Amino acid sequence: MNQSHLIQALFTTMKPHLTTLFRPWMLCLLGSIAMFAPPRASAQWASPNDQRNALNGLRTQLNFFQNATRTASNYGEQGYGNMWGQFQSLRGSYSEFRRTLSPHQLERGGHAMAELDAGLDIIQEAFTIYQNDIAAGRNGNAALHDMCQVLREGTQVWAQELKRVCSQLRVGMG
Repeated sequence: MNQSHLIQALFTTMKPHLTTLFRPWMLCLLGSIAMFAPPRASAQWASPNDQRNALNGLRTQLNFFQNATRTASNYGEQGYGNMWGQFQSLRGSYSEFRRTLSPHQLERGGHAMAELDAGLDIIQEAFTIYQNDIAAGRNGNAALHDMCQVLREGTQVWAQELKRVCSQLRVGMG
């Protein structure tokens, strides 16, 4: 009997015993792999209620920002810092809102969302213009007043566009 026949005969004879012997070990091995494996990515997206909450939070932050543009010039140089902080909070609220959108909504509204992103970038340029005005020797109160007016008008237009996009994408409607 050659070696390959011997191995085949041995394997055939031992197969039932190997299966019984290794079955508990295989179950333990598979169980530990499953236990220590990283969790699978979930395909769940924010619920319509989560979207509504994020949108309401964004609107609230937008209202805070609008109010700050009306009062910031009363605080002199501190008004600029207040406006900058409020604007960063507005951007943060917008980012949180975007995270609640489904891939389908983001795909469907890709161009409109890009316009909203660009709108915030354009609005942010008012801060640079203020800094350039101050560096050129312009009166701080006048520069702050003008910056606040530009920010107020810019965010009003941006808010109208946000409303249109949210309606188009059926945000919060499931």
